[in-house]
Amino acid sequence: MRRAVFLILLPLLLGVGLPLRAQSPHLGVSLNLLFPVGEFNSKTYPPYVDSTGNVVPTQTEGYDLGLGGTFYLSFPMDRNLAMRLSFSGASNTGTNTAPGQATINLRHSQFNLGGELEIFPDGSAYRHRGLYFLGGISADFEQFDRSFGDPGWDYTNTTRKSRMGATVGVGNTFGYDAGARFTLELVYHATITGNDLAAGDPPSTDYLRLGLGWVF
Repeated sequence: MRRAVFLILLPLLLGVGLPLRAQSPHLGVSLNLLFPVGEFNSKTYPPYVDSTGNVVPTQTEGYDLGLGGTFYLSFPMDRNLAMRLSFSGASNTGTNTAPGQATINLRHSQFNLGGELEIFPDGSAYRHRGLYFLGGISADFEQFDRSFGDPGWDYTNTTRKSRMGATVGVGNTFGYDAGARFTLELVYHATITGNDLAAGDPPSTDYLRLGLGWVF
C-alpha cells in the first residue's frame, strides 16, 4: 500500500513540479452519496459446513446507500488538463441474512487518497469551469465491521483492509470565474487489488458516487 500511495503522489511531486509551482490550485469540497453496485450491493454465499459440522445456509449480504465527503486540490497544467489530489471518506451500513439465522449487521468505513487527471474539453482548466472528465487511482483504507445483536451498534468483529482502487467519471462546474462555484460529479469507483474472494478477501468495494460541492 505504501507503493500505491507513492504512485499516486509521484506525478505531483516530480513530473509536474514546475507547472504546479506556477499555478495556484483550486480547492474543492463535496458531499457525496454512494450507491453500491455489483457484489458490494448484493452478494450471495452458498451453503457450507463449518468447523463444528453444522450446515450454514445460503447467506445474502449487501450494503445500502452511503454518505461521505471529499476534499481536493486541483492543479491546472494547461488549458485542458489539471491534476487533482483528493481525500475522501464514507460509510455504509448493510445486513447479512440467512434462513433461520439471526440478521448480522454490517458497517463499512473507508478513507481514500486519490490522484486523478481532469480533462476540460472546452479549455477551462485554469478557471475550473464547465464540463470535465476525470480518472485515476486511489489508495483505499477500509474497515468492515459486523455485529450480532439488535439494534446492532455494538460491532465486535472488525476486518481492516488496505488496497487500490480506480476511478472514472464526469463532472461540471457551474458559476462565474470569480468566487465559489458549484460542482456536480458522477464517479464510478472499483477495487482493483485485494479482492480475491477465494483468498478470503472482502468483495470489491464498487460504487457510483454522486457529489455536490463547491470549488474555489
